[in-house]
Amino acid sequence: MSLYQNLTEAIENGILIITISRPESLNALNTETLDELRTAIQEAYDNKEIRGIIITGAGEKSFVAGADIKEIAELNELNARKFAENGQEIFSLIEQCEKPVIAAVNGFALGGGCELAMACHIRIASENAKFGQPEVTLGIIPGYGGTQRLTQLVGKGKALELIATGDMISANEAKNIGLVNHVVETQDELMELSKKIMSKIVSKAPLAVGMAINCVNAFYAEENGYQTEANSFSNCTKTKDFQEGTMAFIEKRKPEFKGE
Repeated sequence: MSLYQNLTEAIENGILIITISRPESLNALNTETLDELRTAIQEAYDNKEIRGIIITGAGEKSFVAGADIKEIAELNELNARKFAENGQEIFSLIEQCEKPVIAAVNGFALGGGCELAMACHIRIASENAKFGQPEVTLGIIPGYGGTQRLTQLVGKGKALELIATGDMISANEAKNIGLVNHVVETQDELMELSKKIMSKIVSKAPLAVGMAINCVNAFYAEENGYQTEANSFSNCTKTKDFQEGTMAFIEKRKPEFKGE
């Protein structure tokens, strides 16, 4: 595992916990932090020890307060597109990861922070979490995939309202509109539930979980999701995990999946 300036990592029972740690800026995503996040996710792709990923922010105030405003203020027509595409590529790595990714949102998830949470497969929030896409207050729009993923998660009308007003919403409102899966009271409960859900997922057949992620993503991609599902269903039957899972059921024992 690499050493980072703005991230910390820990592996617990096959679960990689990535903590974004820039407390002086409420964990805002500057270019260096994004590059480190890219490296961490890419390494997780290839590390067989890692079965799932939890992404959170350091402290109780903020998950990720947004992109770095000082960097945004220096953008122009020539470099802004690359700035947006770089963030989109990194968040796509998270969304397309065949290992499940949970966002444990502990405070502000604004702008790029909300976009990061939406790129994760599951979102769990503490009650003090605040979500929003306030970019219009700076004269820009979400650039890391926010216009697309927010629409997918909450629908066109609500997405446009949140993006066009720049309003922040509470964790409970985020849950009510489908942006968040679960809300808990404290940060300790946040990590406890995140680990509990992830532990349940990683106890299942990892290849099947990865294929399920691909199939769900296919719903939003320009491809035939039903065909992707049928192909993936067929591919599952070629795995040793499929043989283990079915035999364990027949033999009334707990399966031991190896991701093969």
